[in-house]
Amino acid sequence: MRRGHEPKCFITKTCRQSGIRLEEVIMSRKVVRTSKFRHVFGQPVKADQCYDDIRISQMTWDSNFCSVNPKFVAMIVDASGGGAFIVLPLSKTGRIDMSLPTVCGHTGPVLDIEFCPHNDNIIASGSEDCSVMIWEIPDGGLTSPLSDPVVKLDGHSKRVGILSWHPTAHNVLMSAGCDNVIILWNVARGEAVVRIDSVHTDMIYSACWNRNGSQILTSCKDKKLRVLDPRKGSVICEKDKPHEGSRPVRAVFVSDGKILTTGFSRMSERQVALWDPKNFGEPLTLQELDTSSGVLLPFFDPDTGIVYLCGKGDSSIRYFEVTDEAPYVHYLSMYSSKESQKGMGYMPKRGLEVNKCEIARFYKLHERKCEPVVMTVPRKSDLFQEDLYPDTIGPEPSVEADDWFSGKNGEPILISLKDGFVATTKNKEFKVIKSLMATTSSSSSNRQCDSAVREHRNPLPVYCVLMSLSVTNKLIMPYFLFHIQEVQALQNELRELREMIEQLTQRVSELESK
Repeated sequence: MRRGHEPKCFITKTCRQSGIRLEEVIMSRKVVRTSKFRHVFGQPVKADQCYDDIRISQMTWDSNFCSVNPKFVAMIVDASGGGAFIVLPLSKTGRIDMSLPTVCGHTGPVLDIEFCPHNDNIIASGSEDCSVMIWEIPDGGLTSPLSDPVVKLDGHSKRVGILSWHPTAHNVLMSAGCDNVIILWNVARGEAVVRIDSVHTDMIYSACWNRNGSQILTSCKDKKLRVLDPRKGSVICEKDKPHEGSRPVRAVFVSDGKILTTGFSRMSERQVALWDPKNFGEPLTLQELDTSSGVLLPFFDPDTGIVYLCGKGDSSIRYFEVTDEAPYVHYLSMYSSKESQKGMGYMPKRGLEVNKCEIARFYKLHERKCEPVVMTVPRKSDLFQEDLYPDTIGPEPSVEADDWFSGKNGEPILISLKDGFVATTKNKEFKVIKSLMATTSSSSSNRQCDSAVREHRNPLPVYCVLMSLSVTNKLIMPYFLFHIQEVQALQNELRELREMIEQLTQRVSELESK
C-alpha cells in the first residue's frame, strides 16, 4: 500500500492508539500546500559586487531611497547645502570614490526618486524644496555634477515625497506632496494636467497605479484607503480604517484588481491584509506578523504572484504568494541578515538573470553601502524555465501622454525573457515640448545660428549674433559657445603649425646654402 493512501479505518485506529484526534491528522496533512515557489531563497552577492562607501541619506522619510533599472542604480545620499542623489552604472561595483559626481539640483533634501519605465536614462526626483525635477543620465554614468534638470515641475506648496511613473503611458508622472495634493504631469510639456486637491484631508502615505494605469490607489493619514479615477480626480470606492492602528498604511494593487495593505493593529502589531474593492466590507484575509515599528514596504511581482515585504529598519525580507484560494496570502519564507535596511530598490523583471532562475533582485541600502540580494528558485535544469518567466512588461509604452489624458487606456506591451532581455528598439526618446511657440522660436534661432557660423569664419560676429537673440533663444547659447571655443582652439593650433612650418622651411634653406 502506498504511503499517503492508507484507508480511513487504519488512520482512525492509529489515532486512537496515540491519543490524537482524526481532525488534527487531516489538518496537519493540509498544512503543506503545493507551490513552485515554496523553496525560494534569498542570497546576498559577494562583497566585491556591492557598492561600498556611500553615505546614504539620514532623512526620516518612508520612501525607498533607491531606484534601479537594467542600466543604473540610483541612491539618495547625504549632501550639504541641498539635496543630492548618486547614479551608478550597475557594473561600477566596489568602493565608490567620495568625489564621484552627483545629481545636485535641489535646494532641499531629496525624498523620493524613480526611473522612468520607458527610458532607462530618465529619472525623476521629488524634494523638500516643493519641486519635482526630471534628469537625463548619459550612458556610462555622470562625469561631472549634474545641476540643471531637463524639466522642473513646480506645483506643490509643500515637500514632495511620492513619485510614480505611469506604467503604460509615455511621459506621464504622478506626484504627491505633504500639501495633500496629487498632480498628474505631462512631463514632455512641463505642465500639470490633473490636480487632485479636494479628496485627501491629511498627509498621503502612499500612491500607486494599477496594471494598466486606469486607476490610482492611495492610503492617507485620515485612515482611509481610496481608489481614484485619475483623469476625473473622483473617488471610485474607499475603505475606512483598513488597519486599526495609527501608524502609516501602505497599499498596492495585486492580481485581479485586489488590494494588499500593510499596517498596524491597535496594539502596534504589524499586519498584512488583502481586500476586494468590489466588497470593501471585510478583508479576504488579515494576518498579524510581529510587533516591530518599521513601516512595511510592499513590492508585488504580477508574473509570479509573490509580494515581498521589506520593513525600514528591519534586517529581513518576508515573501508571500497571493492566490485565489483561502487564506489567499500564503507565507513562503523569509530572508534574514545581520544589518538593518535603510531603503530598498527593486529591479524590473527584464533586468534579471533568467539562466540562474533569478525571480527577483533587491538593492538593500545599509548605512554606508548598497548590497544586492538575489531571490532564486532552485532548479536542476539549465534550460529556460517557462513557468517562472511568463511574458512580462517591457519598456515600450502603449499610449502617448496626450492620448491618455484624453481618455485612452493602453494595456502593457509584453516581452519574452526566453533569450534574456535584449532591447530591439532604442529607448523611447524623451522630448520636451514647452509649447508650440517655444518650439518654433527655438527652430528659427537654430537656423540663425547655423547661418551665422557659415557666414563668419571669425567667431566674434557669431557671438554677437547669439547675444542679439531673444531671452528664450539664449537657452541654446551654451551649445554654440562651446563649439565657438573649439573653433578658436583649432585656429590657434593651425596658426602654431603654420609658424612651425615656416621656421623649418627657413632652417632647411639655410642648411642647403651651406
